[in-house]
Amino acid sequence: MASTASALNPTREDFAALLEESFTSSDMQEGSVIRGKIVGIENDLAIIDVGLKTEGRIALKEFATPGRAASVQVGDTVEVYLERIENSAGEAVLSREKAKREESWIRLEVAFEKQERVEGQIFGRVKGGFTVDLDGAVAFLPGSQVDIRPVRDVTPLMNIPQPFQILKMDKRRGNIVVSRRAVLEETRAEQRQELVENLKEGQVLEGVVKNITDYGAFVDLGGVDGLLHVTDIAWRRVNHPTEVLSIGQTVKVQVIKVNQETQRISLGMKQLEADPWEGVAQKYPVSAKFKGRVTNITDYGAFVELEPGVEGLVHVSEMSWTKKNVHPGKIVSTSQEVEVMVLEVDPVKRRISLGLKQCLDNPWTTFAERFPVGTIVEGEIKNITEFGLFIGLDTDVDGMVHMSDLDWNKSGEEAMQAYQKGQIVKAQVLDVDTEKERISLGIKQLGGDPLESLGDTIRKGAVVTGTVTAVQENGIEVTVGEDGMTAFIRRAELSRDRSEQRPERFSVGDKVDARVTQFDKAARKITLSVKALEIAEEKEAVAQYGSSDSGASLGDILGAALKREQDEKK
Repeated sequence: MASTASALNPTREDFAALLEESFTSSDMQEGSVIRGKIVGIENDLAIIDVGLKTEGRIALKEFATPGRAASVQVGDTVEVYLERIENSAGEAVLSREKAKREESWIRLEVAFEKQERVEGQIFGRVKGGFTVDLDGAVAFLPGSQVDIRPVRDVTPLMNIPQPFQILKMDKRRGNIVVSRRAVLEETRAEQRQELVENLKEGQVLEGVVKNITDYGAFVDLGGVDGLLHVTDIAWRRVNHPTEVLSIGQTVKVQVIKVNQETQRISLGMKQLEADPWEGVAQKYPVSAKFKGRVTNITDYGAFVELEPGVEGLVHVSEMSWTKKNVHPGKIVSTSQEVEVMVLEVDPVKRRISLGLKQCLDNPWTTFAERFPVGTIVEGEIKNITEFGLFIGLDTDVDGMVHMSDLDWNKSGEEAMQAYQKGQIVKAQVLDVDTEKERISLGIKQLGGDPLESLGDTIRKGAVVTGTVTAVQENGIEVTVGEDGMTAFIRRAELSRDRSEQRPERFSVGDKVDARVTQFDKAARKITLSVKALEIAEEKEAVAQYGSSDSGASLGDILGAALKREQDEKK
């Protein structure tokens, strides 16, 4: 009876023990998500009863979502995170944010494992990127992962529900990294694949110029980019795409080529216009002259535009008659209008060879007309080479005096020593070859050929009188004739008598009679011999005055011959 009475009338201690037991037996544990009921709202705080000794309080802002205010009312059942059953004030410590975070983490981990997209909202800026609300869980969005291309202003993207891809998760550190760019790239790849599959070569489309480089422009065809190469922008020469295009410009293009594997698309604009090279051979026949504009200058020549889209090359060798090894930029300038002659047309290779000098007078032909062979000209020595002199002449051409045409008697090397660069000299025109652009001149021809003055006196076997000009160890040098043709008498030919074969017995200026033993007119070489003359005279004397066999001595015979010769001279 006593036990029954105590059960019907429990004491304060009994009630406290029973209450403690009820809390202990419940599944409420700190660090777990539990359900509670909002029993009141006071001063921006929601009072929530979760079945503990006392209620807990949560700020209303924890029930708000990015861009939207809290919309809870008394009587609503909500899930909260139980941080502590009782704090120093005797109240339960609850958190709505942590409850949402716990729920989100479980869902996000599943999405991360399956590599599925999740929805979130960009709601704040932090160093290096932005914060994203993933339905309670806060993630980090790096600046490089916002868009495919750098975005200057992210304001239009903030507080808008949109898909993200989870790149990294670390629950222990509470770290989540997401990417918006990965979602866009995947979506774009799907759209690109679909667009590329529907593209066909020859198809004409409209696009927007998205980017311009030195080699062309990228055109957005509505989710897929195509390359418009600089050579396919126009038929005429385009040095840089910015001459024709600008970013954001809408252009009409034709699909030239589509590579389904690499998804590369080649576009063209000039293909939509008529080809100016059609019938170019008839429009620009060989040898015809036309006017054009210089569009580009290179080391090997200049390009001249005959009409929009049709250019020809003037090779450096066809630019000037006289200026050789000169950069084309020193002859013509960009945008200059010039007259050219068509030299060759190749419609297949789209090449036209032009000549600039052909429209000017040929200075070699002009020189040949003004100064025929035999004319005496005067000019300045422009250059001295090992084989001759180059003399500047009228009409800006040079003539060459070969070393063999400097002097009749002196060797070429010896004769060249008398000339120096810048010296004004006269010469005779010997030959003009207009095709090879050569003018041959001669200086020695101005004085006449000494051989001609000698006439028939110089022939093999003839006797001549020469003047000693030089005494050498191996012989003497003499001149014959009025113009002083040089000849040489070797030591062995100075006398029949060996004792008299001494060059030193002669002096410069002495007169010497000798016989011509060799005469090479082409080589201009005369060889004389005193010995041969003495032998010939001896034979002639013997023939006239007897022989040594008849009893007369050689001295008697020669003495008689000499006496007769002296008598004839008297």
